[in-house]
Amino acid sequence: MANNDAPADSVAALRPSYSADLAEGTERFFEARRTDCPWCGSDSLRVRLRTTDLLQHKPGRFVLDECRSCGHVFQNPRLNPAGLEFYYRDCYDGLGEKNINAMFEGNQAGYRSRAELVRGFVEPGTWLDVGMGHGHFCKEAAESLPETHFDGLDLSDGVEAARERGWIRTGYQGSFVDLADDLGGRYDVVSMYHYLEHTTEPRHELAAAKKALRQGGFLAIELPDPECRWARALGRWWMPWLQPQHLNLMPIGNLRAELVASGFTVVAEQRAEPHAAIDLLAASVMAVNALTIGGEDLAWRDTPPGRFRRILRKATFALCVPLFILAGVVDRISAAAGRKRGWSNAYRVVARRTGS
Repeated sequence: MANNDAPADSVAALRPSYSADLAEGTERFFEARRTDCPWCGSDSLRVRLRTTDLLQHKPGRFVLDECRSCGHVFQNPRLNPAGLEFYYRDCYDGLGEKNINAMFEGNQAGYRSRAELVRGFVEPGTWLDVGMGHGHFCKEAAESLPETHFDGLDLSDGVEAARERGWIRTGYQGSFVDLADDLGGRYDVVSMYHYLEHTTEPRHELAAAKKALRQGGFLAIELPDPECRWARALGRWWMPWLQPQHLNLMPIGNLRAELVASGFTVVAEQRAEPHAAIDLLAASVMAVNALTIGGEDLAWRDTPPGRFRRILRKATFALCVPLFILAGVVDRISAAAGRKRGWSNAYRVVARRTGS
């Protein structure tokens, strides 16, 4: 699941720089371990999960702690800026761009569902999508909201690519918290779809959204649901844990309370509708990928795999196709009833800016 389609020469060209980055080990990529919850301050913590990078298979071990007081789940110790740069590199761009784009392009129904939820409250003139990636949501949402001007903000070069394609009107590349003052009061809607969990300080991001919104404007959020029963059932193989990129996972009650305290009124919540029926399938693919990862050419490994390992990897995936089909069928069959009984892997919240 890392960079299966990356040309060998592209991988080889990056190998020296990755070797240099890893020469001193991975410990330098982490902050000090904290002893209290970053959400509520409680020191009643427990380890929720220990895992590795199951997406790119870069070296390193990661721990998610859970607060016994408020239920907040967070990476502990957390990646520092150098660590974030290292583990994001070649995931959404570079070697991983083709695979990630294919995944984004397959979520049209989800994008339309997000837009329709907001459309039930406002016909926005201006919409800022924060953490826009390559702009696929804005492209799809414009079909439902042709009179809306979509702008996008992200740290990656995808901002400029989306602007050149005409998927957004204006693109902002950089930190939302840093840019928020310059965006003050411009937008009818600010969206954060699968964005907050990637941020180091979610509360600062909510404050930035409030600045960018007009009075009475709407903030739309979608997040992985750490209370999902699939998370318990599948453990480290539950894809939305997405280590090491997901730093904070908030239960919906925590987010709701914070929005109210920040001057928002929550007008809609969805626990079932955002569910993507992929939990078992994704877990199966990740497990087989981890089992055969020695056969994949990765820039962060010293040497490419031998011919036998490459063949064995391909053969194993071919033999596991029936397993993947079965997992996908179970996902779809269980989704209709399961998502209504705590098995939904994501939630949405829409809140209106009502406070000063």
